[in-house]
Amino acid sequence: MRRFNAQTQHLQMVDADVWFYPGSFTLAACSAIFAALQHEITWRQDSATIFGRRHLLPRLTAWYGDPGKSYRYSGIQMEPLPWTPTLRHIKAAIEPIAQVEFNSVLLNLYRHGQDSMGWHSDDEPELGSNPVIGSVSFGGCRRFLFRHKADRAIPKVELKLTNGSFLLMQGPTQHCWQHHIPKTKQPVEPRINLTFRVIH
Repeated sequence: MRRFNAQTQHLQMVDADVWFYPGSFTLAACSAIFAALQHEITWRQDSATIFGRRHLLPRLTAWYGDPGKSYRYSGIQMEPLPWTPTLRHIKAAIEPIAQVEFNSVLLNLYRHGQDSMGWHSDDEPELGSNPVIGSVSFGGCRRFLFRHKADRAIPKVELKLTNGSFLLMQGPTQHCWQHHIPKTKQPVEPRINLTFRVIH
């Protein structure tokens, strides 16, 4: 059964079904999980072709999941590494809320304010129709923006992804909206984000 608390937000977005659960993990748990992920995860810095040129991604990434659940985006092929105990713990904490059993997770380490994520949707074919994306954040707080793909007259939606928060995106969200993490010149602590998925 989906869990709600006083801080739970169901975002008022057309063509979307987005829930935000701040404080899903205690501060003590956040500190322990962040430290574990920082040291246990095999981080890598990939490059992508943008307008015909190869560029290093402005963040570190990793892909973990069930055997055979590979993932391809921006020309990058990722083969899953086996689940760690820390990843299984986070997965078990959010699955009752999402009401989905995730089989893979993409991790991003934003080392500082100049690490970012451009506008995109998590709508690759292997995610299937109306994918459920469970996004968990640990560490520094970053701005997270949505924009509608078809109707730019619809105002952008902004969230602050705080330490220990859980963002659940489902239904038509990925087909109708893009999201991104902008760069910032403000001092910000490193942040680790995990986007849990179901690869078909």
